Amino acid sequence: MTKEFDLAALLAERGAERYELHAKHLNHQLPRMLHTIGFDKVYERAEGAHFWDADGNDYLDMLAGFAVMGLGRHHPVVRKALHDVLDASLADLTRFDCPPLPGLLAEKLLSYSPHLDRVFFGNSGTEAVETALKFARYATGRQRILYCSHAFHGLTTGSLSVNGEDGFRKGFAPLLPDTALPLGDLDALARELKKGDVAALIVEPVQGKGVHEAPPGYLLAAQELLHRHKALLIADEVQTGLGRTGKFYAYQHSDGVEPDLVCVAKALSGGYVPVGATLGKDWIFQKVYSSMDRVQVHSASFGSNAQAMAAGLAVLSVIENEEIVANAAAVGERLKSRLADLVDRYELLADVRGRGLMIGIEFGRPRSLKLRSRWTMLQAARKGLFAQMVVVPLLQRHRILTQVSGDHLEVIKLIPPLIVDTDDADRFVDAFTEVMEDAHNGGGLMWDFGKTLVKQAVANR
Repeated sequence: MTKEFDLAALLAERGAERYELHAKHLNHQLPRMLHTIGFDKVYERAEGAHFWDADGNDYLDMLAGFAVMGLGRHHPVVRKALHDVLDASLADLTRFDCPPLPGLLAEKLLSYSPHLDRVFFGNSGTEAVETALKFARYATGRQRILYCSHAFHGLTTGSLSVNGEDGFRKGFAPLLPDTALPLGDLDALARELKKGDVAALIVEPVQGKGVHEAPPGYLLAAQELLHRHKALLIADEVQTGLGRTGKFYAYQHSDGVEPDLVCVAKALSGGYVPVGATLGKDWIFQKVYSSMDRVQVHSASFGSNAQAMAAGLAVLSVIENEEIVANAAAVGERLKSRLADLVDRYELLADVRGRGLMIGIEFGRPRSLKLRSRWTMLQAARKGLFAQMVVVPLLQRHRILTQVSGDHLEVIKLIPPLIVDTDDADRFVDAFTEVMEDAHNGGGLMWDFGKTLVKQAVANR
């Protein structure tokens, strides 16, 4: 007799092997890294913006699965929608019909950007970017894509071609024809456009790496330059979209900006079913899908599946009904304001920036001799170690999950679930203040951990 599958029993029996299983069968460097920095926790359950371990200790999530968990974990509205769609036993993914859920989700998404007309659904942020790059090149008949230095648009081959981090690109050439430009440099953009081979500029309105916002007026001026040269503007809203910055889309902070293509993903999933979407103007889609012979010229095996569409519709309903965008703006402003007040108080703290619930905390070279010598020791081993030194006690002592904003950066990025409240914001600021106080007073445990990180950095060279 075949044994019935029992997920709960399997987890009870083998859940404790989680780190060993990853080390043996998956990316073996992940458990190694987690053990090194003391992030090898065992979380038993999660709800909203919090985790709990086996001892019942509560952890505040200020990472949101790299912005995937926009509504936090296990939002009841999204859970119900998924139960409902499974219970409906729909004839899903026949590939030869037009089910209602993709059309309804596309209609709802487009209502937030009325200058756009059509949607392609894939399965992730990088797929959304791949779609935008492919559509832009075909629609314009040109090959080259411009992107901004320090950008992150994904790690598949096309999106890697517009990734501004050499560490990700190294060893994977040849990539697509591309050119990096400094964020905000309109003269550099104009020079490249004059060459006549540019299909598009892809840009994050607020860059995830380092949390750098496009300068005021840049997106609108770039859009005008691009259109003058018959090139397109692609807005990558995979991380910034769906309310993260206090507007539904981050480009909407700039009046008059109407990108030709917009990429979304992450929070649209509700944290359950992978989904990505590329929104675009009708003429672009008309060119790509120009005849019945080309009906499948771009598709995705699991794109538009019923579970993903149901999750997306539920997420947009929650965003509206629970005023999620307004909450992100208000709580984000409180968080950023309180953190900014600390800049003059702590010499290791250089800057606080961002919009809504996407905030960068940057550290810099201190003035005092004692702190400067320690800072120099860390920088000589590897840039970014001080930020990691701050992240670790936030988790170990204060049970707050954060992470650095990118490799070799002295920046912590806060991207919590958009449902966090003022109590959560105050909890983070109070904990962060204690950590900074320890650092400036020569807190032994913190700097001792710094020495451990230095040894690890040297060993990895």
